[in-house]
Amino acid sequence: MFADDIRRALPGTPRERLAELSAAVWKGFACGALTEGEAQGLAEEIAARKAMPVRPVKPKRCVGSRPRSPAAMERRRRWTSSGWLPPQLAARFTMGEAAALSAIAAEVARRGLCRLTIGHIAALAGVGRTTVQNAIRQAVALGILTSEEWRLTAWRSAPNTVRVTSPELRAWLKMRDRRRAGDHPRQAESTAPRASAASGLGAKPAPQGTAPTTGKFPVVDRGRWIGGAKGTWTARGARCASQRHGVAR
Repeated sequence: MFADDIRRALPGTPRERLAELSAAVWKGFACGALTEGEAQGLAEEIAARKAMPVRPVKPKRCVGSRPRSPAAMERRRRWTSSGWLPPQLAARFTMGEAAALSAIAAEVARRGLCRLTIGHIAALAGVGRTTVQNAIRQAVALGILTSEEWRLTAWRSAPNTVRVTSPELRAWLKMRDRRRAGDHPRQAESTAPRASAASGLGAKPAPQGTAPTTGKFPVVDRGRWIGGAKGTWTARGARCASQRHGVAR
């Protein structure tokens, strides 16, 4: 019967569609499918269902492989904006995939190849394992990287060996290393004496009657030291005469 169908549909009807169910009840009464008592009883049941308290909706828990903690998101953004990938290559990937590829590129720049595990790369970049796998798979398909499997046994394998094959990315990493080497303090120290020697501002001239010494014997870059420990300094000459050769006459 129509009344039984309405009662069976009432428990599973959402709250926002109870008005439609109530309208169907009174339409059935107008058509003669329901008696006045049945229609009144169904209307009361629908009203009681509307008066029931609303259950609090629990916040939806974010699930998936990508970490959503503030620290992970900070690492992901930092790797994405670090500049390890050229802009035209980074534009082909999502932010998480670009962060994973940036971590791989940094490892390749340091060691020439990357043998980090998927979990290690994911922890560095602040992404999930699936994101790292998708990034490597897509980069291999585009010809940017190569991933070589290192099988140890039938059931165990070492981390894959990832190498950079894209000439564009190789040139980018080489330019980045060269720029970093120019800013390195050791590089600055090695280039400073040459610049000072060329400009003539770095070294102080040796005073008269003295000679720079290193250990036991005097060391002279320009001129000639004559007379051993109590000799004189001449502006012309080739190399220094050490004390073991005696005093120059």
